[in-house]
Amino acid sequence: MERLRRLWRGRTMTFGIPLLLYLVGGSFGLREFAQIRYDVHKLHGKVDPALKEKLKQNNVTLESEYKKLEKSDLDNWENIRGPRLWEDSRTVQKQRRESGCLKTE
Repeated sequence: MERLRRLWRGRTMTFGIPLLLYLVGGSFGLREFAQIRYDVHKLHGKVDPALKEKLKQNNVTLESEYKKLEKSDLDNWENIRGPRLWEDSRTVQKQRRESGCLKTE
């Protein structure tokens, strides 16, 4: 009996067994949550047939996009600083327009 009590108070029973239970239980719990996610995606992931046909008609390839990039002038550009998080974007744009730095379209 004393031997069992000493084993029960040991580090293995105090820390090791609960850790293994959390790891094994967590893996089973995550599996269930992941399965729910995939089931919901399967139900709501249906694509409208009209949209599917429209996507098939869109023939955008990597080569066509590369040709568009070749036509654009990438050497002449201007670095424009965006507003900081604490600044209002409208006031920054207004100040840049007044100073003549920002081109109006």
